[in-house]
Amino acid sequence: MKVPRAASHLQNEGKRFWRKVLNEFQLEDSHHLKILQVACECLDRITEARAEVEKEGAYIKDRFNQTKEHPGQKTERDNKILFARLIRELQLDIPPEDPRPPRQY
Repeated sequence: MKVPRAASHLQNEGKRFWRKVLNEFQLEDSHHLKILQVACECLDRITEARAEVEKEGAYIKDRFNQTKEHPGQKTERDNKILFARLIRELQLDIPPEDPRPPRQY
């Protein structure tokens, strides 16, 4: 089966994840591909936010010279939560079943 191309607006991190998932899993329904695309967009936002926080620091001064959390930290945190939920929705985090019976105590 031919792997669909990643959306052109995705950045390197998102495109890499797109290819990796579609090479390892079969997502045939269009809504699964859309969920994967949103997950890839989340990875791109996480990468962007992390870069800004690293460049400017975890805390910044507002217009009143008060220290506050960098807005990129919230963006990163929110997108990590959303990414985890999307991956769970696609059931990509399910490990293969262990063929051994459960241990008896």
